[in-house]
Amino acid sequence: MDLAVLGAALVAMALIFISTLATGASPMPTSSVVRETMLAALPTEIDGPIYELGAGWGGLALALAGRYPASPVRAFEVSILPWAFSRARLWVQGRPNLSFQLKNFHRADLSQAALVVCFLTPPIMEKLKPKLEAELQAGALVVSNTFAFRGWRPIDTRTVPDVHATNVYLYRVD
Repeated sequence: MDLAVLGAALVAMALIFISTLATGASPMPTSSVVRETMLAALPTEIDGPIYELGAGWGGLALALAGRYPASPVRAFEVSILPWAFSRARLWVQGRPNLSFQLKNFHRADLSQAALVVCFLTPPIMEKLKPKLEAELQAGALVVSNTFAFRGWRPIDTRTVPDVHATNVYLYRVD
């Protein structure tokens, strides 16, 4: 193996490792079958901005931007390598309503969100929950891959036909 390739691979792994230590979550892609289930749980139209919290490698944000071309989609990621990869995918696939931001979503104003999408670990969701409760307007939707918000009652729960029987939870803010 070429030393330059090995060096680049080690740097990439170090960047992901450091961001995983800092955030408590590694950038995990949403599988295509889970992505399809999440999209199927959503209404055909979203009237307002869509926020993906922890966009990882960008696949779900790109799908959301394609499905809802009239809605701005803002995808937040703090790990530089997945963020850069997502930006490259956006450049290739060209979704004018999508932006990938290298930013911690805890520091973002979510008050205008019509839809919030997340695939986060339970400790991160517990920390996020008060922010969503304080900032989201009545009627806003929240869809979560795999993990439920403790104390919230979903308006829809779907089980993905995958090996993990992954759950997708859809909530509406009162």
